[in-house]
Amino acid sequence: MQVFRYSQAHTVDAAVQNAARSGGAFIAGGTTLVDLMKLNVLQPQSVVDINGLPLDRIETLPNGGLRIGALVRNSDLASNQTVQQQYAVLSQALLSGASPQLRNMATTGGNLLQKTRCYYYRDTNYPCNKRQPGSGCAALDGFNRIHAVLGGSDHCVATHPSDMAVAMMALEATIHTRGSKGERTIALDEFYLVPGSTPDRENLLLPGELITHVTLPALASGTRSVYLKLRDRAQYEFALASSAVVINVSGGAVQRARIAFGGVGTKPWRSREAENALEGQPATSETFHRAAEAAMAGAKPLKYNAFKIELAKRALIRTLTETTQSA
Repeated sequence: MQVFRYSQAHTVDAAVQNAARSGGAFIAGGTTLVDLMKLNVLQPQSVVDINGLPLDRIETLPNGGLRIGALVRNSDLASNQTVQQQYAVLSQALLSGASPQLRNMATTGGNLLQKTRCYYYRDTNYPCNKRQPGSGCAALDGFNRIHAVLGGSDHCVATHPSDMAVAMMALEATIHTRGSKGERTIALDEFYLVPGSTPDRENLLLPGELITHVTLPALASGTRSVYLKLRDRAQYEFALASSAVVINVSGGAVQRARIAFGGVGTKPWRSREAENALEGQPATSETFHRAAEAAMAGAKPLKYNAFKIELAKRALIRTLTETTQSA
């Protein structure tokens, strides 16, 4: 670990100014940042502790939506009554991630900004364009079983690890930020960037810009949602493929569907192809299979991860079946 300067911020403006001025990183739970600093993968000049900021509340909005502060701990969000009743997919996704101890520390903002678990990114003995632009991507010709089949490029095929972000993608969440240029509102679907030729730039945040909260829209009456995570073991493991479904069915037909995948994309992956294949169609096994095929039509497997394509299809079919079987 390299030498760095530590400071605490007690207002959002102070945090933003400090980070922008010093080239600093924000720290709350530290469940990702501290690990990567110890490995010398991340070497911020300064670390700004934001735990003292008033960003730890979950509030119902006048329009029926939900506002989630960036410092709300994952365990608190998963157990919130409104989340469990109205946004079940989010609670399920959170409870499928990490361990109880980590969920007690990890925050909403930090979860959204998780770094990949690609072993080549985390091991500085290997080239990695995400860690050191222009050095190469060891995963392309290496052991790429856990890597992406959607959104990859010749520069990077690392997957995004968050379960929470996949559920929020299906819920059409909006991110709210504060930076040196003021406040911004960014749709989550637009927030994450595919690697292209610049895999070191993962999202739209500017230097020193802080996520302050996330908002979820109100869901229509009758909406059902489910998150399914498929992994090598049942606990403390990242997804090989996961599926988040938010759906409305009426009269035996799908009226509205929002679909997102985890474990298979370079970012939490919303599938408009699957949504288009579902909406207006009967809620049947045949429709679900067509949606799964549409979702993975653009997948590009590597040497060791072709199995993920079929796994993701089955995850979606199973999730769609569960959300519609009693609708």
